[in-house]
Amino acid sequence: MSVLSTIGRAEAKIDEVPVVCEFPDVFPAELPRLPPTREIDFIIDLVPGTKPISIPPYRMAPKELEELRSQLDELLELSFIHPSMSPWGAPVLFVKKKDDSLRLCIDYRQLNRVTVKNKYPLPRIDDLFDQLTGAQWFSKIDLRSGYHQLRIRAEDREKTAFRTRYGHYQFTVMPFGLTNAPAMFMDLMHRVLRQYLDRFVIVFIDDILIYSKSCEEHEEHLRTILQTLREHRLYAKFSKCEFWLTEVGFLGHIVGASGVSVDPAKVRVVVDWPTPSSVTEIRSFLGLAGYYRRFVQDFSKIAAPMTQLTKKEVRFQWDDSCEQAFQTLKERLTTAPVLVLPESGKGFEVNTDACLVGLGCVLMQDGRVIAYASRQLKIHEKNYPTHDLELAAVVFALKIWRHYLYGERFVLFTDHKSLKYLFTQRELNMRQRRWLEFLKDYDFSLEYHPGKANVVADALSRRGVDSEVVTCRMTHEYGLLEAVEMMYLVDIPTSTRVLICGQLRTQTVCIQSVLDGQQADEQYRGTVSLLRVQITQNGVSRQIYA
Repeated sequence: MSVLSTIGRAEAKIDEVPVVCEFPDVFPAELPRLPPTREIDFIIDLVPGTKPISIPPYRMAPKELEELRSQLDELLELSFIHPSMSPWGAPVLFVKKKDDSLRLCIDYRQLNRVTVKNKYPLPRIDDLFDQLTGAQWFSKIDLRSGYHQLRIRAEDREKTAFRTRYGHYQFTVMPFGLTNAPAMFMDLMHRVLRQYLDRFVIVFIDDILIYSKSCEEHEEHLRTILQTLREHRLYAKFSKCEFWLTEVGFLGHIVGASGVSVDPAKVRVVVDWPTPSSVTEIRSFLGLAGYYRRFVQDFSKIAAPMTQLTKKEVRFQWDDSCEQAFQTLKERLTTAPVLVLPESGKGFEVNTDACLVGLGCVLMQDGRVIAYASRQLKIHEKNYPTHDLELAAVVFALKIWRHYLYGERFVLFTDHKSLKYLFTQRELNMRQRRWLEFLKDYDFSLEYHPGKANVVADALSRRGVDSEVVTCRMTHEYGLLEAVEMMYLVDIPTSTRVLICGQLRTQTVCIQSVLDGQQADEQYRGTVSLLRVQITQNGVSRQIYA
């Protein structure tokens, strides 16, 4: 099979795409008239006692009026709307699409306010991506005017009535802008594709992503989904679909065999965001940036100065700390790492940390990051002792990643040594007892990982030490992995009151490279001159006076 690397764009044709060429009827130039009768219809249940609401039409520019007339004629021809005598009436407006064309939208805010909300669950974005572990091939299908492919229950059509200069109309199909539309369409798509969900398909409203571990599998999966769409008379827009890709943009992310990363095109909106001048603008920025918070280590800690300004009792004053937080979040998002997709059964690592600002944790597998998570401390938590704060970070990590960790064996690293003895500690307060019961649901070993960065142990005591050598424990740093593996720690006895914090025997090439770098660093040389230390090829020693 000749697989095309980028399919579905304007330069491609349906008959050129493998498998897709067998289903041209799934990609019509326009939707047929009314959709077929389906398993469900869109319904609008109102709060008891609600009376009809009617609002005068909005004024429009000549260009918008011309577009309004054109789109009304098209909707009438397709039987998606028809003239109405309903006591209901909402105004219309236009929203610009990505291609600069105008989308007709009805301002249903007043109707939404009195509508009983549908609680059908929309899936979490990160949960969807977790299904893609091991996938190598992807195809993305975008339904054509998806909402218009579901009928409205006959007795509810009058509630969708809208008023224009050219008449009073009501919908026969589900329009954009209604509060329960996403949930109802999600329900429809789950009913249609239920047997394939989490096997080789994920669905988010009208977006379908097909994923496979091999080219042969993808051919079978793609044919299965297109055949299902044909049977249910659901239609896609070919120009917005992409097929046979090894990397695809989906829901604001780039998904590939290597993992998930942020979509640069989506992050550009955050990067270009002007400095907030009000609490509302701060909330808008943090809401948008927060969509990608799993890619940013210590997101909550970084955003703390900005979050502080959103509190009611705090006067809005944009200072240097806010500006630094604002710019740091922008920078972190543009340099966000590729997060790997988790594999069940391979074991996980959880690193936790706590400070007076907030809690932070990192979920890893095979030394690579799956996700970051953080949050700021609540008011009462700021009174916790250090031991309880560190334990709170552990509980926070296990709660937020329960869907990964429950039933799995994992290692939990903490930089607070006393937590190692948590399960053997005799005296516990009520809060610790409650958390301990929660922790017993998980299968993990608790390891002490000294130092905030979890790189080198901070094992020195502030008291004088006689002939003691501290063996430093190091974690892998990818850039120096090969060099570190060639090092080994040794103990050197000494008769003087000198503490050798660690000695690394290395190959001559490695240590000479380090020494040359030290001599070339002016700031380093200045710092060393202020300390009572001796730096030689045998390590670093510091004279300690009694």
